[in-house]
Amino acid sequence: MDKLEKKIFAVPQTFNIRMRLRSAIDEFVENSSLAPPLSLDNLSDIAMQIIDSQQLSVEMKGWLMVEINNRFQRATVAAIPYEKRMLLLPQCLRNSLKCSAEVDELGLLCRGCKMCLIPNFENIAEELGMMSMVAEGFTTVINLINSGIISTVIGVGCLESLEKVFPLMIRNAVPGIAVPLNHDGCKDTDVDYQYVIEILKMRAEIFSEYIDYNEIKETVNRWFQSKSLNDILHSQDPATLIARKWLLGEGKRWRPYLVAAVYRTVSEKVELTEDVRLAAFAVECFHKASLVHDDIQDNDLMRYGQQTVYAAHGVPIAINTGDLLIGEGYRLLSQCKNSMALIAVASEAHIALCKGQGLELDRRRRNIKLSENELIELYRLKTVPAFETALVFGLICSQSNMELLPIMHDYADALGIAYQLQDDLEDLEKIDNSETVQLFTTLIDTYRLKALATLSTCRNSELKRLLFLLADKIINQSNTPMT
Repeated sequence: MDKLEKKIFAVPQTFNIRMRLRSAIDEFVENSSLAPPLSLDNLSDIAMQIIDSQQLSVEMKGWLMVEINNRFQRATVAAIPYEKRMLLLPQCLRNSLKCSAEVDELGLLCRGCKMCLIPNFENIAEELGMMSMVAEGFTTVINLINSGIISTVIGVGCLESLEKVFPLMIRNAVPGIAVPLNHDGCKDTDVDYQYVIEILKMRAEIFSEYIDYNEIKETVNRWFQSKSLNDILHSQDPATLIARKWLLGEGKRWRPYLVAAVYRTVSEKVELTEDVRLAAFAVECFHKASLVHDDIQDNDLMRYGQQTVYAAHGVPIAINTGDLLIGEGYRLLSQCKNSMALIAVASEAHIALCKGQGLELDRRRRNIKLSENELIELYRLKTVPAFETALVFGLICSQSNMELLPIMHDYADALGIAYQLQDDLEDLEKIDNSETVQLFTTLIDTYRLKALATLSTCRNSELKRLLFLLADKIINQSNTPMT
């Protein structure tokens, strides 16, 4: 479910009914084992349960989904410092007949005439140290969150507007609360005043800062610069120089990023240890080695807009370079504290990848067209192990929370399949096979949603936020930073 259906925009008619339903939601959440963030499918299922238990019209579903998400997000938002919060108000709250405010590209410039609720809300936000904005749309807020200026948003809007905002908040794992207006019409609207004030003033006993995942990404990218690589591959022999150039070249480096980000999230330690750095390098060595060998087997001459190792140096040197990178990966893991656990995970993934590649090579040799299920199984062997290895490396380096292994396995399975489908879709689009393109597009979204569904039992909210973000950034190749 990627959006709220237009037929479910009804708002409970009176304040007493709305508060009664909010109490019912409170009771549900208190007895629930779920942790935020929740997917749209999770929220939809819970809303239907409450509709059944409270004997409500299905038209209340959209309002309930918003309020359920609010209740799950309260503790998270309350733990964020006021100065990192933003209040976003709609222009339609103003008194259309008496308002004298001007409107520019950033929104309404309130003059504090006290003819509506807007100046009251803005004054309270200012007293608390919060930013506020009277504007339509969510793009500006997402940009502020991506830049690190704010960490959460408390927004007021009609359900029809929230239809557009809500999926963005869920997919970007933005912690926030969205208070629905009591009626739409885009003019002279109203909202439950005291309810909004209560939300604005929420405060946890201890404030916390959200992890800056964009900063982690930048750190990982710095690791793969020439100076940082000196103490990893310090030999100057020809084979090492080629491998070094390949490691320093283009690439998204999702796998070393996953090692670092999962470690940072699960361990709750600010600094990334040397073991994390070595494990991150190792997983990238394995990945780049597989690409070197794949290019030989696929007879590919170009990658990242430049010649492949095979095209530039020939088959023997390319094979040797890939083998060297594999050896370097295991050497780096051997230097880590939990070396045997890391090596065991890497070797199992290595074997699975080779089996998958062997199946594909055999298929090509015999010119066999795979069924949809056979193709998915091939991806499960070829691509999933690399993602799972990176996620599990982060857990092992944290030396804790190994009970998360089943969740990581299921998440990596769905994410890796979606990633490989997306990668192959780019080639399919070049030959314009519309029927197959449509099938792959549908499967990509199916497996992205499966990846999110695997997180329903995860109790670590910050880890869930990271994995929600990854599903959006990796699968959709979003250009927005990892905040």
